[in-house]
Amino acid sequence: MRRRELLSAAAAGLAIPAKAELAEPVDMLLVLAVDVSRSIDEDEARLQREGYRAGVSDGRVVEAITRGMLGAIAIAYVEWAGSEYQRLVLPWQRIGGQADANRWAETLAEAPRASLSWTSISGGIDFSRWVLAEAPFEATRRVIDISGDGVNNSGRRVERARDEAVADGIIINGLPIINDRPTFGRAPPMPLDQYFQQSVIGGLGSFLVVAEDFDAFGTAVRRKLICEIAGLTVMQA
Repeated sequence: MRRRELLSAAAAGLAIPAKAELAEPVDMLLVLAVDVSRSIDEDEARLQREGYRAGVSDGRVVEAITRGMLGAIAIAYVEWAGSEYQRLVLPWQRIGGQADANRWAETLAEAPRASLSWTSISGGIDFSRWVLAEAPFEATRRVIDISGDGVNNSGRRVERARDEAVADGIIINGLPIINDRPTFGRAPPMPLDQYFQQSVIGGLGSFLVVAEDFDAFGTAVRRKLICEIAGLTVMQA
């Protein structure tokens, strides 16, 4: 991973504090790792962004955050495509109330979008691990939230990336988006939710929430965030 990619977050208008300067404890470190490969068109990319903006700023999600032991989490927003492209769109930001959540959502709305290349879920996981390692906050729970509409077709095996992250104590949850268009003209080898279950998610209490299509993405994001923040599985919720 290249450190200059992390520093590119300055384009989002948020400074990245050095670890030595800030080690404030929070209940959870959460990386939202979002697929922007070529299978995601402009409308779908917008729906994903809007889903995360609405989800993080939703009053029910904020309530779940403030009910935690410390009453705050930290979020970083990553976009990924092929093995050569991962970008930290929004660096770490502490969310401890509605004003923080609204500010985060407004900043995401202003960030530029890209859509390109293949689908490297493994690259997204590896980059997200590095973002977690650079976090200026401390937490006992570290979570990578992977959303996407296709299978890994670039970079190393996703199972290996998943297993290494889990061995490092990271939980990986999934939000597969069911898209009826074949990826680059090829149908997936198995239903996408089954693929995420077998090859992507991992760690104690890991789970997935399926978005039946891009229009349903916002509802799925909200449900998933509440489960992640509360430390619940979907079955418990």
